[in-house]
Amino acid sequence: MIPIEQWTQEVNALFVANRIQLQRAAYKILGDWERSDDVVQDTYIKIIEMTATQNIKQPLAYMYRIVRNLAIDHYRRTAFESELFGVDEEGMHVPAVAGMPEAYVINCQQLERVAQTLAKLPARTQRAFELYRVEGYTHRMIAAELNISISLANNLIHQAINYCRQAMHN
Repeated sequence: MIPIEQWTQEVNALFVANRIQLQRAAYKILGDWERSDDVVQDTYIKIIEMTATQNIKQPLAYMYRIVRNLAIDHYRRTAFESELFGVDEEGMHVPAVAGMPEAYVINCQQLERVAQTLAKLPARTQRAFELYRVEGYTHRMIAAELNISISLANNLIHQAINYCRQAMHN
């Protein structure tokens, strides 16, 4: 049996010499260079931890096997998480419309429509909505300010929100 120090040096040399090929093997499964690099780093850690307890006859083949298994595990975990939680990057490539002139005009029109809708509401409903949306009051604070019950404050706010939604969809 080879001493651990010599074995570690041989594994390090093998790993450094074959790192790019190992990363390519992971890339074929994952399709992402950054994640492939993570898998290769995990492989290095795993093989260094295992060499102290096992006698591996073909360390390079063993490295490829670990890369393949870890890449498959990573791929499955990512697929499961994206199915469960959605993809984080869904909105990353959508062009920002806030700075475009037509978006500005549309936003102004929508704001005007909301303002007109709110003006048609009773004064108490308008005030409850303004306190909630503009001033950041809680339902309890609105109820105290308007001298009404908390449930009525909640109803007034929801009524104003529903009217605004209807105005936006018309």
